[in-house]
Amino acid sequence: MGTLVGHVAPGFGFFLIGLWHLFNHIRLHARYPNSYTSPPWFPAPRFKYLELFLIMGGCSASIAMELFIGPDRHQPLDPDGTIPSNHLHNFEHSSISMTFFVYAAFAIVLDRIGTKAQHGLTQLLGAVAFAQQFLLFHLHSADHMGPEGQYHLLLQIVIFVSLATTLMGIGLPKSFLVSFVRSASILFQGIWLMVMGFMLWTPELIAKGCFMHLEEGHKVVRCSGHEALHRAKSLVNIQFSWFLIAITVFAVCFYLFLVKAFGEKVEYVSLTKESDDHEEQEEDYDDVESQIKKSEFENSKSFIQMGKTFSPIDMER
Repeated sequence: MGTLVGHVAPGFGFFLIGLWHLFNHIRLHARYPNSYTSPPWFPAPRFKYLELFLIMGGCSASIAMELFIGPDRHQPLDPDGTIPSNHLHNFEHSSISMTFFVYAAFAIVLDRIGTKAQHGLTQLLGAVAFAQQFLLFHLHSADHMGPEGQYHLLLQIVIFVSLATTLMGIGLPKSFLVSFVRSASILFQGIWLMVMGFMLWTPELIAKGCFMHLEEGHKVVRCSGHEALHRAKSLVNIQFSWFLIAITVFAVCFYLFLVKAFGEKVEYVSLTKESDDHEEQEEDYDDVESQIKKSEFENSKSFIQMGKTFSPIDMER
């Protein structure tokens, strides 16, 4: 991170994973609303572990960029083996990537072994990854005072939602809303990271009164005064609110579209079938009841006739 590509690339990865989960959770719930259970990840059609291997590949590339490719000497340490202050954020970002790599790797191992607690443990590993991400962004060594700090502050809110819903998913595996919100929050993370990359490292998009300044080998957005800084932060807040509205509208519309595509026809057929079966059962019940009444009537009639037949004999006696 720390560059346009460093934000856009991982942001695009979060966006794809969030959209993939949102699609599959909605489709699964639309097809099986009564027996729905939230899986921590989804197998791909041709390659089962594609999602997890993509996470591992993206995390490996991120770690390589932060620790080996990005630094000038292609390693992040000083000659005496210590970590220089201008590379602290590289270790922070790579630690986040390492945690997500651990999550994906153990998700594969748990699935191959097939333990009873694999879904809960996989969800727990995902929660640990989000907790690590939230902690390191909250205690980030980068500047928290400028526009970049405001972007990071709002990002922490979305990460916290992902963390909370992942923990809730351990105890509520059948809750569709928990999975829906978690998927939407992961998608929001990706979009917000990409927005950060473009807004902070594209000179034409920097707020009025602010500029790019080189500090410790990295370009940082600074503002000329308190008024310009306040305006820049307010613009970031407005952007966040607009994207929150847009993602909410998209998620609900996406849900309605997929439910119509995968769920309504199946539900209507089952309801019609159940109604027909119920009507047939009522008709059968009516036939049986009428037959019983008819039989009782015939029996009572025959009994009266038998009474009439034997009554003169009884009178003579």
